Amino acid sequence: MKRLAVLLVFMIILSSVFALKVALLLNGTLGDKSFMDSAASGLFKAEKELGVDGRIIEMYYDPTNWRPTLVDVSNQDCDVIIVGTFQLAAILKDVAPEHPDKKYILFDATMDYSKGAFENVYSVLYKQNEGSFLAGALAALLTQSNVKGINDKKIIGFIGGMDIPVIRDFLVGYEAGAKYIDPEVEIKIAFLGTFKDPARGKEAALTMFRYGVDVCFAVAGRAGLGVLEAAKEKGVYAIGVDVDQAKALEEKDPQLASHIVTSMVKNVGLSLYRALERHLKGENIYGRVERLGIAEGGVGLAKNEYYNSIVPEDIKKKIEELEKALLAGKIKVPSFFEKR
Repeated sequence: MKRLAVLLVFMIILSSVFALKVALLLNGTLGDKSFMDSAASGLFKAEKELGVDGRIIEMYYDPTNWRPTLVDVSNQDCDVIIVGTFQLAAILKDVAPEHPDKKYILFDATMDYSKGAFENVYSVLYKQNEGSFLAGALAALLTQSNVKGINDKKIIGFIGGMDIPVIRDFLVGYEAGAKYIDPEVEIKIAFLGTFKDPARGKEAALTMFRYGVDVCFAVAGRAGLGVLEAAKEKGVYAIGVDVDQAKALEEKDPQLASHIVTSMVKNVGLSLYRALERHLKGENIYGRVERLGIAEGGVGLAKNEYYNSIVPEDIKKKIEELEKALLAGKIKVPSFFEKR
């Protein structure tokens, strides 16, 4: 028995020594029930199912922390370093070439592979415009329905965090989906200038709701939580983002969850898990960019019990038709990035 116990301890030590060491650097904080939490979920899944040795470093929303933290971690014994957004991409373009022995996964942004030696960087982008097309179509259909809380005005809303290209891409898809359903639907738009202030998100949403908005898409990270709170307060509806926010929040506030008709899920966590799985299989994913849309399971609408109870059957069928049309390539969703 003693020999067996010693052997087990030895095996545990051995597995920890040779486990893939992965660091996830967040240019924000956990607890947003959105983008940052989604990224973290991918590493948690990889720790549990792939046996990686993971750690998460919260760099907060302070840009002065980002470069020194990335440089410091790159000088440590991590095998794979994960960072996200265009803000970290600007730093990674300097750091990655200086550490050719390290592998980097960049999510929600890409390196310009034509302008540097980035053979050790895998970039993953998401076709948020496709998922947002469905969110816009759903909002336009709901605002003309007889669902409780919906008024007689054809006005929907969009509240973004920072006015940056990726959030604009959400908006372009959302507008396209809404106008596909009804060219006359009005869309109120606001940018908060922050991803971290729920009070500002709530204030912007309450203003929209006073103007007749009854469905509002919140694409604002932690600040978007204020939009969801405002929807509950006014008895109207919000569309969440990045994760299934109704499910993420229902334990703490079931009433709030009941006013989140769906979320445009951006499967950041799944994409990171997938990248680490491919790394462990020996696939050469680095030195290139991959774009994940509806067909690849990168984006889509959350269809939970709230969606099923709020959305009428005829609208559900219409959304299913649109999903099939997108998969078949019959609908081409515009992108902000194509306009630049």
